[in-house]
Amino acid sequence: MKTIYDKEILEELNARINALNESSTARWGKMNVYEMLRHNVLWEELMLGKMKYKRVFIGRIFGKMALNNLIRDDKPIKQNMPTLKGFAIKAETGNIETEKHQWIDLLKEHTNSSATEFFHPFFGHMTKAQAGYLAYKHTDHHLRQFGV
Repeated sequence: MKTIYDKEILEELNARINALNESSTARWGKMNVYEMLRHNVLWEELMLGKMKYKRVFIGRIFGKMALNNLIRDDKPIKQNMPTLKGFAIKAETGNIETEKHQWIDLLKEHTNSSATEFFHPFFGHMTKAQAGYLAYKHTDHHLRQFGV
């Protein structure tokens, strides 16, 4: 399975992120390219423990099952999956280049992180391996959304 901790995979994701520009348009969903970039920066900050969110109730019930289902194979995440409150960005405009660089820097931080456990408000506590798979799939999902 693909993981953010694989150097070649990380380089591929960085190249795909760098391929985004102001004219990139979504194939599905409601976000524009800036909103998607900002969403991913916030998501990576969450995964790296830089932001804290409370566990959502429904995640306590279904989170582990959903995580295991999501990362059991290399199938891409389905289109139009809902996002958690606080990650649905409605900013419309901003500096795309700044967000791209921030996202790439945060992805690189994963490889230098000594953390062995990660927390997601829906999925709950995750191992480093689970977080690596999920980070790859989440990144890939949004890059596919914008055709890169």
